[in-house]
Amino acid sequence: MIGLLGNKLGQTSVYDAKGNLVPVTVVLAGPNRVVQCKTLEKDGYKAVQLGFDDQKEQRLTKAVAGHLKKHSAAAVKRLREFRDFSLDVKPGDVIGPAIFAQGDFIDAIGITKGRGFEGVVKRHRFRGGDMTHGAKGWHRRSGAIGQRLFPGTVMRGMKMPGHMGQVRRTIQNLEIIQVRRPTMFCWFEERFQGRGETTW
Repeated sequence: MIGLLGNKLGQTSVYDAKGNLVPVTVVLAGPNRVVQCKTLEKDGYKAVQLGFDDQKEQRLTKAVAGHLKKHSAAAVKRLREFRDFSLDVKPGDVIGPAIFAQGDFIDAIGITKGRGFEGVVKRHRFRGGDMTHGAKGWHRRSGAIGQRLFPGTVMRGMKMPGHMGQVRRTIQNLEIIQVRRPTMFCWFEERFQGRGETTW
């Protein structure tokens, strides 16, 4: 398995080799610095720890600053581990989108846009009540949520209003449309969740 950290910059559309207009998401996929290589003998599992996006050292917690200093790495905003990394790398190496090729398929993991507190119509796609026939005040309400004396409680998992978005999501099998190595840009098919400048 291989992986990278990157910043989502936005969406656009490009023409593919057949002349079709394809919607794409533009991601700044690097540079990623190898901070630590974990081994089966020392750590119990194999993994590569990557750092992305430069940061002022004064903004790091003492734990993270000490970890980076121990491995002689520069201050970064994001640290992530990739288990069973298939590339042969060592601490201090810099990798980028050159590890991918046009036509490869990837899984994108990131944080969706936060929507705040939302009702059931937007959050769960409820139909809502009638707009006419005397349905006064019930246009966007959820309706009944419980039963009678038995079981006398609201069932677990009931769809109700609440916080929407700002959760981790994975979008699978996104095709890489273009890889621009000098600028560290990757262009992925379709649009995936998250606002601009979201780390993926």
